[in-house]
Amino acid sequence: MSKKELMRYKVVSRWIDGLITGSEAAELLNLSYRQVCRLKKRILEEGESGVIHKNKGRKPAHALDDEVRQRILELHQSERYKNCNDVHFAELLAKYEGIEVSPSTVRRIRLAARIKAKRKRRPSKAHRPRKRKPQAGMLVQMDGSFHRWLEDRAEPMCLLAAIDDATGRIVAAVFRPQEDTEGYFLLTRQMIEREGIPMSIYSDRHMIFRSPHDKLTIEQELAGESKPLSQFGQALRDLGIEHIQAHTPQAKGRIERLFETLQDRWIVELRLRGVDSIEEANRVLPELIEEHNKAFAVEPTDPHSAFVPLEQNQPDLDLILCYRHWRTLGTGQTLSFDHKTYAIAEGSQKSVIPPIPPKTRVEVRQTLDGRLFLWYKGKAYALKEIPKPKRQAAPSKQKAGSKRKPHKPDENHPWRKPLFNPKEAPETARCSQTAPS
Repeated sequence: MSKKELMRYKVVSRWIDGLITGSEAAELLNLSYRQVCRLKKRILEEGESGVIHKNKGRKPAHALDDEVRQRILELHQSERYKNCNDVHFAELLAKYEGIEVSPSTVRRIRLAARIKAKRKRRPSKAHRPRKRKPQAGMLVQMDGSFHRWLEDRAEPMCLLAAIDDATGRIVAAVFRPQEDTEGYFLLTRQMIEREGIPMSIYSDRHMIFRSPHDKLTIEQELAGESKPLSQFGQALRDLGIEHIQAHTPQAKGRIERLFETLQDRWIVELRLRGVDSIEEANRVLPELIEEHNKAFAVEPTDPHSAFVPLEQNQPDLDLILCYRHWRTLGTGQTLSFDHKTYAIAEGSQKSVIPPIPPKTRVEVRQTLDGRLFLWYKGKAYALKEIPKPKRQAAPSKQKAGSKRKPHKPDENHPWRKPLFNPKEAPETARCSQTAPS
């Protein structure tokens, strides 16, 4: 009997003994008069057990069976579902095992077995969150996360991702062996083909996004010179995308929290799908992105999208998301690139190829698949390699008398004679050498 039930028994007993009235008993117990009358009737019929609740000690009708609880605990500790948080584990149970339970039920089962949580919950720090952009496409955050996404089944790799600030949707993602410029070119192309061109991109200050010589001197600033751009920065300029560089990770916290969530979930998802290579990971990536967006994306304040499709008059994406190099055009309308000689291929453009003056600095654009184009006055001209003529090596001629013969001294040469011969020394010299000192 609990303290509450004991208090009810004593107060109702005093009413039965006539020490207090029924209204006073109801007031002391903070109950209605009708409820006190029911308690009095049950005490008169059953005694002390009348105040005890009838469901006490009984298992609730909606409670899980012991077998189901044990099954959930075994799956939670198995190698298949290790390192799952409570919410994700409840989703996986419904998806793969057909067990519909709430995350709170999973948490109670885990706590009853004295299993610690995957991550300790810390009180959130008080800060003023930055307000989301009203329209999708106004700001896209990009970053990379180098992690053991496939655990011990493969080497660590980098996940490059782009998230829309207004909706929290992943607009593009790709796995790469490392964080490189080509990976961000592929990421941008994927975003443009799926959604369109955003207004601005938010990134960190990695050397992929900025030039090492972006700090201008006072004289350069007074002369009106602009900061040099990296390969990726030049591509964003041609696309008309504003590039914003964050000075701290906290400034782009939305994508930092995204990687924290993906490291918590996608490692398990890739394990359940049996992925053990970067090629297979990229193959299942669209499915993972779709599931994530359904679970975590939000509706923007303004339903109109700020993503702009690629215009017809704009160059092909292959010629924008590419590597750019500067070369000097030779007198024969040729240029040198990577120790090879190239010329403009005939029929590369339907229009007539304009004459380019010799010694002109021209831009060579190299696509991701290795093709080379000469970029001149907003048009691209394909380049073809000119094989160098094979020159026959001239036979080597030996000069007369260049070969020296070895000189062998005669037998009576002074060099062949020893410096001292005891047999030829005089008698007095031999005696002086043998005499004791």
